[in-house]
Amino acid sequence: MINRRKFLGQVTAGVAGVTLAYPGFANIIIPQKKDKLNVALVGLGYYSTDLLAPALQLTKHCRLAGVVSGTPSKIESWKQQYNLPDKNCYSYDTFDTVANNPDIDVIYVVLPPSMHAEYTIRAAKAGKHVWCEKPMAPSVADCKAMIDACNKNNVKLSIGYRMHHEPNTQKLMQLVKDQTYGKTTKVMAHAGYVDPRTDHWKQKKALGGGVMGDMGVYPLNAARYSTGLEPIAVTAKASTTRPEIYKEVEETMDFTLEFPGGATAVCQASFGKNMNELQVDCTKGWIKFAPFSAYNGVNGVTSDGKKLNAPIENEQATQMDDDTLAILNNKRLLAPGEEGLKDIVVVEAIYRSVAANGRVKI
Repeated sequence: MINRRKFLGQVTAGVAGVTLAYPGFANIIIPQKKDKLNVALVGLGYYSTDLLAPALQLTKHCRLAGVVSGTPSKIESWKQQYNLPDKNCYSYDTFDTVANNPDIDVIYVVLPPSMHAEYTIRAAKAGKHVWCEKPMAPSVADCKAMIDACNKNNVKLSIGYRMHHEPNTQKLMQLVKDQTYGKTTKVMAHAGYVDPRTDHWKQKKALGGGVMGDMGVYPLNAARYSTGLEPIAVTAKASTTRPEIYKEVEETMDFTLEFPGGATAVCQASFGKNMNELQVDCTKGWIKFAPFSAYNGVNGVTSDGKKLNAPIENEQATQMDDDTLAILNNKRLLAPGEEGLKDIVVVEAIYRSVAANGRVKI
């Protein structure tokens, strides 16, 4: 029986022999496994500018390598600030040529939700892994098309649920899974802020606006991970206190989710209220967070006095490093496209409930 050392020695000798016999083989370059991935941000608004780009200066396993924007002046500014080469900077019209650029590994889609499907599919066809901000897309059909495109092109798709990478939220998920405080019976999840803007994509239906196209996924996703279950029915009501601004979409959404076994979740999301709280009532205790979805300072406590406030340097950097390692090591993503799809299934049911003015099965 040949041992491993002898086998490797024979293989090495064989390669050397081929190289000596056929000098042309000496020019063959064996691809090396990357230790970092190069990321291009698509859309250079607030989230990319103020949060993702700075976070990419802190990441250990990925780096900012390119940008895509429809505004030439923004591209020039980013090129100077982050020393980006011309060949890694694209307009929306030239975006598809990224397929010919081996220096870009990941496309991070940071656009209004109505554009997520288009640029995810284009990135997948270009052979690039995709990170897409949440909510995944305005419709279930879009979400499925995104997943199918990434699967067909053998690239990974991750949705930007940064809380799935946050240590205190991960602890909550584990407590729920282990039923440390018994089964979840009721969840209360509220998330919102007062948005002073009067002309923004979040107020435009065609761009995927409305609070469910932004803040709404925080309480919705929290309700799902706080029960470990998928909802089976919803009753929802949309409202606004500023109809002169929110003409096409809702400013506030109240929705109650019903889960198998009788658990419920009372949720609210709003562009007109400052709130950020989560309470998970269980048969043997409770878990509370305030805030539960902030960019930093997530703070929780349990009914028996345990603190859930482990620090984290940067949520976005942690998210992107986790996703990078999953790609490099071909491991499971913490929030794959299927996770985003599950939320949009519920979002569609929420809007059906609003239209029907009553309870809707999911």
